[in-house]
Amino acid sequence: MAATHDGDRASIDATLPATSAAPSGERQLAANIDESGHLELTSPRAQRASPGQRTWLETPRVTVVIPVVNEALNLPRVLPRIPLWVDRVLLIDGDSQDGTHEFVRELDPTIDLLIETPRGKGAALTAGFAATACDIIVMLDGDGSTDPAEIPAFVGALLAGADVVKGSRFLEGGGTADMSTFRRMGNWGFVMLSRLLFRSRYTDLCYGYMAFWSRVLPRLELNGDGFEIEAMLSLRALTAGFQVTEVASYEFRRPFGKSHLRAIPDGWRVLKTILREWMGFRSRTVGNRRPDALPVHKRGVLWRRGWCSLRTPGTMAL
Repeated sequence: MAATHDGDRASIDATLPATSAAPSGERQLAANIDESGHLELTSPRAQRASPGQRTWLETPRVTVVIPVVNEALNLPRVLPRIPLWVDRVLLIDGDSQDGTHEFVRELDPTIDLLIETPRGKGAALTAGFAATACDIIVMLDGDGSTDPAEIPAFVGALLAGADVVKGSRFLEGGGTADMSTFRRMGNWGFVMLSRLLFRSRYTDLCYGYMAFWSRVLPRLELNGDGFEIEAMLSLRALTAGFQVTEVASYEFRRPFGKSHLRAIPDGWRVLKTILREWMGFRSRTVGNRRPDALPVHKRGVLWRRGWCSLRTPGTMAL
């Protein structure tokens, strides 16, 4: 595979000059670039953090789960940026054919690899969740669209009291450089539908950057195979009575390759998931509370049967 890796480096270097101007109105994702302008292929996670670097995260163990299919060219922009205090990085490889497995071993031998039959993003994530033994799980995309530098914001919101934290591209401070008008309209429609049916205050529903305490998994009973897993997780966390917080996140354009998302087929799966969750929600008691006892939000304060808690600045409690 040496020749393959050399070719990958050549492809990366050829498209990553030392200085490049970002398109107007679009952020740039910083990468590990050496003085010659080449992308650094040695992950700092290979040098494990010393105890002095982990003082504030001594108790909760954090695992980052990343589903990938043929993302060898994009992973060097993702893996080196994962904070050193993260205990484990678990890569779920959907039988990639571009040498992803070998490339990751060279990039960072501390990363755990799980090879799965390519059934979809949801199936890969649920397999990864089942293989974790930690306190906090962070979902991260391997195509370079989600920034690992935002992980502290997600973990911080969990430590502040949230059960589930979901990224939002539409909160102040967030944004996206990788969403067409058609997809933006579809996402908006799904958000409005979730507000109508579930009385939620979500601002984003189809975004895969999320984090949660592992203890919530048994209650969620996730069983989605495709991209609908994101909406399923968000809605089941809400109807199960968990404290859900949104944090602002920016979605970058993937550096290499094309997205595996198919707007119409995957959008149809999301719509069916929303309706299926709503029908189940109406027919059962959720988390020992009736549907009319779900959180109601008013003027930035979360009211819940006689008590309230103010939102953390820069986040939205849901």
